Amino acid sequence: MNLTKNLRSNMYVQLARRNLTRHSMRTVLAAIGIIIGVIAISSMGILGNSLKLSVSSSLGDVGNELIVYPAYGENTVTEKQLDQLKKVGDVESVIPVMISSGKVEYKSESTYGNVYGIEKDDALLLVEVDEGKMFRAGSSDCVVGASLARHFEVKVGGKITVKDSQFRVVGILEEAGFGFGISPDQGVFMSPQVYEKIYDDKEDGYNNVIMKVKTVDDIEIVKTAIEDRLNKKEEVVQVLATNSILDSIDEIFNSISLFLMGIGSISLLVAGVSILNVMLMSTMERTKEIGIMKAVGASRKDVLKMFMMEALFLGIAASLVGGILSLGGGFVVNILILKESSYFFAPSNFLYIIAGVLFGVVTSLAGGMYPAWKAANMRPLDALRYE
Repeated sequence: MNLTKNLRSNMYVQLARRNLTRHSMRTVLAAIGIIIGVIAISSMGILGNSLKLSVSSSLGDVGNELIVYPAYGENTVTEKQLDQLKKVGDVESVIPVMISSGKVEYKSESTYGNVYGIEKDDALLLVEVDEGKMFRAGSSDCVVGASLARHFEVKVGGKITVKDSQFRVVGILEEAGFGFGISPDQGVFMSPQVYEKIYDDKEDGYNNVIMKVKTVDDIEIVKTAIEDRLNKKEEVVQVLATNSILDSIDEIFNSISLFLMGIGSISLLVAGVSILNVMLMSTMERTKEIGIMKAVGASRKDVLKMFMMEALFLGIAASLVGGILSLGGGFVVNILILKESSYFFAPSNFLYIIAGVLFGVVTSLAGGMYPAWKAANMRPLDALRYE
């Protein structure tokens, strides 16, 4: 309350308000430049952050997983190696997976997908059934990914063909997005016993083993333990820590957000030049006024403060309006680019609005510095003689 009262009674505040309203159209045009710049920066930042959230969401909760692959020159992870992996500590589950890529057929249509041989209980640790149920061990049942079911328009109870063998679809999985050990959306899941019958020409063993670690903090410890246990004499397996990939993805999308904000900041720089131009014109128009102020005792500091107050008020008002409008801009960008709005409401997105507002205020102050310095350094006699 006292702050508002002091501002209203402050001479510099009154002069700044009067000078901004003196040429209202010019002030509005300068403010529009700041508003557009703030909207551009905030919206671009929100877009980059929403893209990151979208990709992170599609990868699922895989931060505590290790994927064990055969090393270069090896074909599979063997049963003996699997037994050794099961002896590693701090691991919640060890899930061996057999994978083949091939043609999947439904009625007269066909497409390519991944076929997974995996135990029923292990599958339930990696995927969730949206419709129907999980296949029974040893049966000729299967479950299919959401994208594959959508492509074929297959329902629970339908029959698909894999390698000339028919399988009854007993379940359709929830959409999961891209994964590291498996990509379930375009996959067909069946029991290992049935998988080995239809792919009897394949070498014994597993294409990869997914290991769920108890906590993310244990990832590196478990990874080192695996390599010490299996790769002691020679490298027979490779171990991929999914949390390191997620960290890399975060860094990439943070860079994308900064790049997009950099593009948006160009419009704010243009707005800064506009403010510079407006205030230089104002300085020229008020040369005699500045001379009179100095003649009656106003110091350089007083004149500098008055002009900087103008730039500050213009920057704050325009940036706040831009910040409010960028809520709508960010929402529209999410709808147009990502086709959904859920990521817009993430708390981290509002940091980009704050950053846009602050950048707008700083740009406005930077645009007003030279005109303020020029006005403050006018000689009173020269200013009074100016025509």
